[in-house]
Amino acid sequence: MTTLTLGKLRGLQQIANDNGIFTISALDHRGTLEKMLRQLRGGDSLPWEVVVEEKERLTRALAPHSSALLYDPIYSVGPMLARGVVPGSVGILVAREQSGYESTAEGRVTVLQDGWSVEAIKRLGASAVKLLVLYHPEAPIAGRQEEIVQQVAEECRRHDIAFLLEPMSYALRPGQKKSDPEFAARKPEIVLETVRRLAPLGVDVLKLEFPTEPDYEKDEQKMLDVCRQITATAGVPWVLLSAGVDFATFQRQVEIACEAGASGFLAGRAVWQEAMLLPDATEREHYLQTIAVSRLRILVDIANYRATPWPERVAAGLLPQLQAGWYAAY
Repeated sequence: MTTLTLGKLRGLQQIANDNGIFTISALDHRGTLEKMLRQLRGGDSLPWEVVVEEKERLTRALAPHSSALLYDPIYSVGPMLARGVVPGSVGILVAREQSGYESTAEGRVTVLQDGWSVEAIKRLGASAVKLLVLYHPEAPIAGRQEEIVQQVAEECRRHDIAFLLEPMSYALRPGQKKSDPEFAARKPEIVLETVRRLAPLGVDVLKLEFPTEPDYEKDEQKMLDVCRQITATAGVPWVLLSAGVDFATFQRQVEIACEAGASGFLAGRAVWQEAMLLPDATEREHYLQTIAVSRLRILVDIANYRATPWPERVAAGLLPQLQAGWYAAY
């Protein structure tokens, strides 16, 4: 981990709660949410305003119970700020990548959102930048993905804003799913090697998938051991993402990850996805304000009790060391 500059330090403070725990709601979905809403409406037409309305509904329900909100540049961060629905006490993270990925013979490639930049994210007042990379350490394309990470890390350093990296594993064999026993058996080592390679590239926080597949690994002691290895390997704070699993599964994963040293969670569909199956907007609103909020509050309680505050995962020597006249060189 590189030294935390003042802007990065302040950004991490803003996206954590008063206990130094990240309790973040992920609302940056584009392709998956579009698919859900098309199924509700029928047909292929999906006006921009329809997606924005759902993002606002999600924001109004979850923002009061979140330390921060993760937004996308297409449907959420601009409209939500313009509509005044983000409380001033809630931090903002914004995705840098476009939805989806480019599939090549050598592996999956992250594509940065065209017309968007770290500078723009900083300028609108966000506290942090998020980058998702599809990554397999054995893929021929791995080096190119690492270059993209380094590029965004350098942009974040230049604009003094916190950088969260979200590496997601995938199977190299065409058509193989992550739930396939062959891949699932290797997933822990793949996730750990990913952490070893990517964490030193200027990352401030890792946003990680759970390192075992829920339908394959049932031994919770093994799950705990792998999560502890992540904590020992990362050298930076890390949070757990939900990756679309059901809430009961994610709740237990958060308990294990936080017990093993994670500094919180970044929860998306595990909290709210069922709401998008309800055809009536009033029903969706009620679901979000009741069940989704209840789920989020359960996760917050778990994280506050079990997680490690992020400053404890940062070596003292990496915090800003200021002397008289520091401002002249800032």
